[in-house]
Amino acid sequence: MITVNGELSPWREGLTVQQLLDEKNFTFKMLAVWIGDNVVDKSRYSEAIIPDGAEVQVIHNISGG
Repeated sequence: MITVNGELSPWREGLTVQQLLDEKNFTFKMLAVWIGDNVVDKSRYSEAIIPDGAEVQVIHNISGG
């Protein structure tokens, strides 16, 4: 199991950030993702593996004025 934004979520071997975003329907273009205390670069979402037991935070970046 992993924790995504404070909620338990199933984990499987080889789960990538992009797969998680797709499964959770995070479609907003401007996202920031942390695995534990580490920011995941957007260019690495499809290769960044989420380890079992990880705490993942997905934040929508919204700008305005």
